[in-house]
Amino acid sequence: MKPKHVALAVCVAAVWGVNFVVIEIGLGEFPPLLFSALRFLVAALPAILFVGPPRVAWRWVLGVGLVLGVAKFGVLFVGMKAGMPAGLSSLVLQSQALFTAFFATALLRERPGRSRLAGMAVAFTGIALVAIDYGSTSPLAAFLLVIAAAACWGLSNTITRKAQPPDMFRFMVWVSAVPILPLLGLSLLVEGPEADLAALGDLSASGVGAILYVAWGATLFGFGVWGYLLREYDATAVAPYSLLVPIFGMSSAALLLGEAVTPLRCVAAVLVIAGVGITSLPKRRGGAGQSSAPASEYAPTPIAQSLAGAVKSSTNGAAQ
Repeated sequence: MKPKHVALAVCVAAVWGVNFVVIEIGLGEFPPLLFSALRFLVAALPAILFVGPPRVAWRWVLGVGLVLGVAKFGVLFVGMKAGMPAGLSSLVLQSQALFTAFFATALLRERPGRSRLAGMAVAFTGIALVAIDYGSTSPLAAFLLVIAAAACWGLSNTITRKAQPPDMFRFMVWVSAVPILPLLGLSLLVEGPEADLAALGDLSASGVGAILYVAWGATLFGFGVWGYLLREYDATAVAPYSLLVPIFGMSSAALLLGEAVTPLRCVAAVLVIAGVGITSLPKRRGGAGQSSAPASEYAPTPIAQSLAGAVKSSTNGAAQ
């Protein structure tokens, strides 16, 4: 990769890592379901007026919108509001690679090879260490909610893998439009109209900034640049840079929010990143037991990277 493109890849990883700190700030301003709804509202509008149709069947847009937008982000924001720290959330969400492998095996009949199974075991060990370290002193329910969010992310990865959108940025804009009304409805039912109106009536600069960052920075800029890099380079050249996301997430949370970085959490981070990295290794051509799926199919967060092979292959033949 050219130096300027390496810088872009690192920049996207930094934006995605710091995003967890920004989410933490936004959750101090809004109820979690309302915050998630506003995030998708700002990401979809006005972009949806200019990108054109998604160029995939609408069932895939609805499926990913509901699983990724409503379930994954709704549960993630609720879990972080319940006490799961931003830095640990950025790390625990890496377990989506394990769930992606599980759902791809169960639903798409794709068989991971031995190296990927070994990587999944290493990453799972790291997640278990996080559970031991966090669950012994904090509410375990918050940790489990973030794990559930990772599972939803893995399922949405598998759906997108099946859909193979030719333009990930356009696809994500349309996907962002799907969760808006369901999340607003859930917010009114669960969080109450009083809490929603109070948050909207007391908008602050930090609240507006948090919405703009997660919508335009993490969503539109992040996916747009990542999609551009995947069109320019092989997926296996781009995908490893997403392993920087939890590093930026945990370090920025420690610096900006004062979150503790214990030795056990550092060991867990190394195990999770190493394990997910192993699952992302290219398959050996002709190797026994290797999956026929793209090399980056089980790669780590975010969704565009998990499906890098599918996006790369489809964009190569698509008219841009």
